[in-house]
Amino acid sequence: MTQRTVEHGNFSIERSFDAPASLVFQALTDVEMKRRWFAEGDGWVTERYVLDAREGGREEGTFRYQDGPPIRNETIYLDVVEDRRLVLSYCMFIAGKRISASLATVELSPEASGTRLIYTEQAAFLDGADTLKTRKEGCEQLFDTLGSELTRLAA
Repeated sequence: MTQRTVEHGNFSIERSFDAPASLVFQALTDVEMKRRWFAEGDGWVTERYVLDAREGGREEGTFRYQDGPPIRNETIYLDVVEDRRLVLSYCMFIAGKRISASLATVELSPEASGTRLIYTEQAAFLDGADTLKTRKEGCEQLFDTLGSELTRLAA
């Protein structure tokens, strides 16, 4: 019998972007823009990606890294304040097995050179299939990719 465990953890990530909050918010909520920085990348295959970033809306994606197992994300948007805040709940699956359940908040605020983003996640990592360290590193990489996308859009 497989041992059933849960590890709780939380983390925050802060980034400053040289872009207005409206553009950062758009990059977080527009399906084509978000797909570029969130769902695509070297070695990744996107099998399915949909995004409806409104209160009660869903975001779902199925991805593979090279020939690896399918990784699925299921998100529900709980609170959406245009250009200011997103609150969402999401679960991650690998090969059909739920590995985590999270509550996340994205806060946007203007600053002198553009926009400050604060991402906070509270997570339950299930049965040893994921860790706080790995999740934080993955999110940091995603926000770095978002920064590159915003730079590309501003050029």
